[in-house]
Amino acid sequence: MTSRSAPVFILLCACSVTVTCLPATGSPLPPSPTPLRNTVAPPDVHVASQHAVYELGLVESAGRQTLSATGSMNYVIQQTCTGWTTRQRLDIESVTKAHGPERMVAEYTAQESADGRHLMFVTQEIHDGVLAQTVSGQASLNPDGSGRVTYDRPLAKSLSLPAGTLFPIAHMRAIILAARNGRTELATPLFDGTLPDGPEDTYATLLGWAIPPANDILPALNGLAATRVHIAFFDRAAQSMTPTYEIGMRYFANGVSDRLDMDFGDYRMKGALKKLTLSEPACPRTHQARTRPTKPDTPR
Repeated sequence: MTSRSAPVFILLCACSVTVTCLPATGSPLPPSPTPLRNTVAPPDVHVASQHAVYELGLVESAGRQTLSATGSMNYVIQQTCTGWTTRQRLDIESVTKAHGPERMVAEYTAQESADGRHLMFVTQEIHDGVLAQTVSGQASLNPDGSGRVTYDRPLAKSLSLPAGTLFPIAHMRAIILAARNGRTELATPLFDGTLPDGPEDTYATLLGWAIPPANDILPALNGLAATRVHIAFFDRAAQSMTPTYEIGMRYFANGVSDRLDMDFGDYRMKGALKKLTLSEPACPRTHQARTRPTKPDTPR
């Protein structure tokens, strides 16, 4: 597996009470013979407005180059009258043989339309207190999933998006729908606005769809069906069969993930859901309009 810096949006589509889904082994994965064709967000998959807090810890390090790594992730989805607002803050402190102590903070804010065809995004990465990169812009899709992204930063440019592209919430809903319908795999380009060079290819392996045992720590998830998921991300430009990044998790029917298994190539971390708050949509469903979202604020 090639190394990739920690993604700012970890798809929380993520991937049993000890939920390690299919482990992120770094082994190459084949493209799916049955790619997703319909890019309209599934109307019967409800994603809950949520605030989830995860505790992150080091599991293993390639060549033992990373001596320690701890962190946290705050993940917020709020349903609005026009779609979804997503906010994520990933904070990782690590110690490596090559560089010593390091701290990486990644913040992501996005507005995605209810029909899954419009996305506005702002991403910032801060390394040891210094702003390393800002990625911002907007993207739109046609009914077949082809479209265009226009970047404002780091460089003003416009790139095409291939047919079948999904935005993050639409991708999450597609995975849940596929698992619910008994499918075992899903392949599609994904564009989330975290990288300055357009979409990535994704290959998701889905394992089961069932109600797990009750959990006294997270009672809000009791009674909901869930699927274990493993997602591999591929660099479209490189045309490589080796993933740049992999994540495992368990997705519940309402879009909540309780545990994460993240393989960054150089090191691997697990995330445990420590706090979950579910809330009502910011706008009554009867008043939701399928219109373009408003521009998100720059993360602070």
